[in-house]
Parts: sequence; structure tokens; C-alpha cells
Amino acid sequence: MAYSNINKPNEYFTPTIYTGTGATQSITSLDFQPDLVWIKGRSVAYNHRLFDSIRGAGKKLSSDTTSAEVTDTNEMSAFLSNGFTLGSDAGTNGSGATYASWNWLAGGTGVSNTQGSITSTISANTTSGFSIATYTGNQSSGATFGHGLGTTPSCFIIKCTSTADIWVVYHKSLGGGDNYLRLNTTGATYTGDNVFASTAPSSSLITLGDVTSTNYSGRTYVCYSFAEKKGFSKFGKYTGNGSTDGTFVYTGFKPAFVMIKLYNTTVDNWYIQDSKRLGYNFQNPELRPNSNNTENTDANNNIDFLSNGFKMRTSNGDTNSNGVTFIYMAFAENPLVAGNYVPTTAR
Repeated sequence: MAYSNINKPNEYFTPTIYTGTGATQSITSLDFQPDLVWIKGRSVAYNHRLFDSIRGAGKKLSSDTTSAEVTDTNEMSAFLSNGFTLGSDAGTNGSGATYASWNWLAGGTGVSNTQGSITSTISANTTSGFSIATYTGNQSSGATFGHGLGTTPSCFIIKCTSTADIWVVYHKSLGGGDNYLRLNTTGATYTGDNVFASTAPSSSLITLGDVTSTNYSGRTYVCYSFAEKKGFSKFGKYTGNGSTDGTFVYTGFKPAFVMIKLYNTTVDNWYIQDSKRLGYNFQNPELRPNSNNTENTDANNNIDFLSNGFKMRTSNGDTNSNGVTFIYMAFAENPLVAGNYVPTTAR
């Protein structure tokens, strides 16, 4: 049974939903000051927006494009002790439009990390296993930078902030080496591009190749790293069975957020489902990190959020194709059994 030392996952990660006003407003529904805020319009087809405390509140990246960082304080202007402040831009706060936001706590103000051959600036939370790191590339294959987690990350995402380039996703289930996915595309696993110099991450360092997407001389980058924590986060893979009585994935907690990607055969979208939008089983709507599409509420990719994991409820090939393997990352709403020994229930 998965006991957890994190009794209140909502103090480290939480999704939230809100309605835009078309004028400055503050979202104050969180139980912490977020360090990463990822916003997507549900009813409007605008790009995803990612803001973090190391780069600064007004600096956005979009997971569905290769664009470099853009500064626009009219989209997000501040991180608050219990949320964030938005401007009037329709991408994050259009009048009457609905939005989802996924929010992570790191370690607040960034500090210098000199463990690698490249000095990074990091904000790290070793309890929840999440860190943000920024660094400047040197185009030296085998260069390293510190991620600050004190344990090996199961997944990390790197994006060049100074120049247009792809989003690189490392996931432990892809097989190590230089195997990676691109968050901004539907592509299956890419390999052999020297993105990580054929080296898996360690408990302190991430190793880079000499390519533009992760380590080009003089370019700046951001890296979001995640280490698995029992009862709070899980990073793994599952094989679909092509049935409406679909594959069950054990996580050891009731999920608040699940992101899924088919990776080993054909191209397909990334999918995000969370516990806030609609809020009950089988009808969980999806958003796609590689697309600016509005929220999809059809039944093609429905899953149940259970007390100890999630279960496919569709025969659709996007998330449950028979014999096909998918990766996932998941974060908890409640641990199955927390440190207070109180079990959670399904919804």
C-alpha cells in the first residue's frame, strides 16, 4: 500500500479553473505561491501559456509552438501567495472565456547551482520532487548542469527561451540514451540526435549533447524536472487493451492531473486530463499540450480517476490502442494512504 509523507498534495500541486473577465483579475484559489503556472483556454483556441518564477511572471512560453520566450505582462503580471495576477489579454483572461491552470510549487527565488560544468539557476522543492532550472548553453557534448532535486528525475522538459526551437521531453520509460519526445508535436520517440549525449540524468546532474534544442552556445534554456514521490507523483508506462473495460494504471493516489502520450509506434497527440474540469468520471475532458484546440469533451479518450490510479474507459487508439504502449505523468489530488493513515476514496 502506498503511504505518503505528503498529506496535502494541494500544497505542492493543484489544477484550477476560472472564467476570464477581460480586465485585470487575480486568481487566489491556491494553497501556495506557485513557481510554475501553465494556462490553457478551454473555450477559446489560444496557445498554451507557461510562466515560471525564475524567468519572471511576464515571460511566457507556449508548449504547442517552437516560439522563443515572449515578454507580455498583460497576460500574467505577478505570482501571489495564493495564486497569480492576470492582465486583460484574451490568451489568459478574455471576457467570459473559460480557462484551466496547472500550478506547481518549486523553491521560490532562484539560487546559483555550480555542481555541473554549466552553472544553473535553480528553484527546487526536494519534498515534492519538482525543480526549475535555467542555464546558458556552451555547445559542448557532455556538458552538465545541476537540477537541485537530490534524487534522479523521472522526467524533465527542456525549452530554449532565447530562440525558436522544439520542446524536448525526457521520460525514464523511453529507454534512456538520447530517446526523447517533443511536447510541441504528435511525433513518436525521436532518437540519435545527441540531445543528452547518450547519458541518463543522475541525482544531481542532467547531461547535454551539443544540439540547438538543449545546448547551443550562448542560447538560454529552461528545464522543468520531476522526481517521483510515493503517493504524490508517478511517471511510467502502460499498454492499452483496446477495450472500454480498459487498462488500469496503479499510481498509489487519486489523480489530480494525468498527461498521456503514445510513443512507440505511430504519431498522436499529447493528452491532459485533470480533476477540476467537469469533475466526475468517464466524462473527463481533455486538452492537448501540442495543440491550441479548445477543450475536447467527446468520449473518445475518457478515463476514470480512482482512489489508487486511473483506468481507461474507451477503446479509442489515442489512449488505449490494443498492444500499444503509452507513457504518462500523474500528480495526486489525494494519496491512497497518507502519513496520517487515512485512506482516500474514488470520486
